Amino acid sequence: MASTIRRCLRTGVALFAALALAACASSPRTIDAEKYALYDAHAGEAVGHFRYFGSINGWTPLGESALAVWTRPSEAWLLDLSGPCQDLAFTPAIGLTSNMSRVSARFDKVLVRSRSSINIPCHIQQIRPLDIKAVRAAEKRNPEGEAPMDQASDAGT
Repeated sequence: MASTIRRCLRTGVALFAALALAACASSPRTIDAEKYALYDAHAGEAVGHFRYFGSINGWTPLGESALAVWTRPSEAWLLDLSGPCQDLAFTPAIGLTSNMSRVSARFDKVLVRSRSSINIPCHIQQIRPLDIKAVRAAEKRNPEGEAPMDQASDAGT
């Protein structure tokens, strides 16, 4: 009888641990999806390119396959990537490829500057301008009161 009780307790503890881990694992994806939805709601129509002079004023990862990039304090772009971008949420810096001072959709790439992995470029599928004032206002109305998650980057290429 004692062995049956121990087995039930072990099973219960294992089940609880699995459920707790599953909840933790899904939480960042939910947050990323909500943050992407906020930026997506304040993005304009797709454009073919934007002017880029070799430096990034800031950036925010929006899941594995999108990010917002600030080229000036008052100018930002929503970049949708063609697939998941390895280590985008964890990298300390990013870069962008460009040609003749322009970053173009379906041609240029996001370069993840990570020491922990092979740096695989991420192809930019779509570029949309962001309404910065509307994004900031929406972030201020955030019920959890979280600060904006912009990450400064000094690595523009």
